[in-house]
Amino acid sequence: MATISERVSQSAFDGSRLRVVLLLDLHDGAQKQFLEAYEHMRNQVASIPGHISDQLCQSIENPSQWLITSEWESAPPFLAWVNSEEHVATVQPLHSCVRDTRSLRFSVLRETAKTDGVAPVESGLQPAPRIGDGVVRHALTFTVKPGTEDIVAKILADYESPQARVDENTRLRRTSLFMHGNRVVRAVEVEGDLLAALRHVSRQPEVRAVEEALNPYLEQDRDLSDPDSARMFFTRAALPTVHHVTAGRHAPGDVQRHALFYQAKEGCGMALARLLAGQDEETADDAGSPVASSTIFQRDDVVVRLLEMSGPLGAQPALALGIGGPRKAAMLGRLLDGGANGLPTDDQEAARFLAQAEMKLITDRQATEA
Repeated sequence: MATISERVSQSAFDGSRLRVVLLLDLHDGAQKQFLEAYEHMRNQVASIPGHISDQLCQSIENPSQWLITSEWESAPPFLAWVNSEEHVATVQPLHSCVRDTRSLRFSVLRETAKTDGVAPVESGLQPAPRIGDGVVRHALTFTVKPGTEDIVAKILADYESPQARVDENTRLRRTSLFMHGNRVVRAVEVEGDLLAALRHVSRQPEVRAVEEALNPYLEQDRDLSDPDSARMFFTRAALPTVHHVTAGRHAPGDVQRHALFYQAKEGCGMALARLLAGQDEETADDAGSPVASSTIFQRDDVVVRLLEMSGPLGAQPALALGIGGPRKAAMLGRLLDGGANGLPTDDQEAARFLAQAEMKLITDRQATEA
């Protein structure tokens, strides 16, 4: 029986400092090459706005295991850096040194400093613990050659779902595929380890067949049999979650899933995602809102907003778009590419804009035990 849960939230926009932890397992004999690559990377990262410090650590139990930690003023500058082409080029030399890697990201909630009676600095700390639901949300996006959209949609809709259970701690919960013009967005929900789930999916025959079938239609060439090519493609395709909120007022069976696509002006993607996140937090506080949850994905100037709503998407177009009142509509217009040509300042304009932003649902698959 579906039950209503408490409010769940996560956000890159709370102003707290960010601690990034990168675990690495090196190939035998790769230590010298790794240290040279790290020195180059460290010098590059030190100049990135928002970067505070980093540390390189080596295991005292297994010298092949290394740890890189870095601290950032907040999540947005780190996300802007890690999702940039500059970052892709900077870390490329590390790939040939590393057998396995895992990246973890934490906002700083509390800290203790030994300062002889002086209280630790409280600035930049996460205001309060957030409530999670054990679900990791992530998305991938890529574009296909114009004119091939119908072929691609059929390929993506017809494949057989992979096994949901990855291991005793991890399972696929839900996968939703949307298209907007020639852009594809694949949103996934995982209980447990996201990386383990993605690796599991990539090994499934039915998924490999779909990926091979897509190759001729992609605007960006890739060779998934080549580890470097595959890594580069999925690095560039990553569309990270920057904000999520579940209001906790709706039973899962009472809502429908929608996705909206926002093309920001150059350099305005993070600001646009922040604006939408603020509005979604306000909506979550409104007991009468039909919005059950919102997840915002952002990379560069691409922003995708995944909504769970009761009732039709167009019943309250401004609410569905993530704007409340003329002032926020004007702010949205200033951040959107071409937005000044038609600001959604009234319901009619909002409805028109909503129709343009709505993505086409190709398939929405949930684990049978979900």
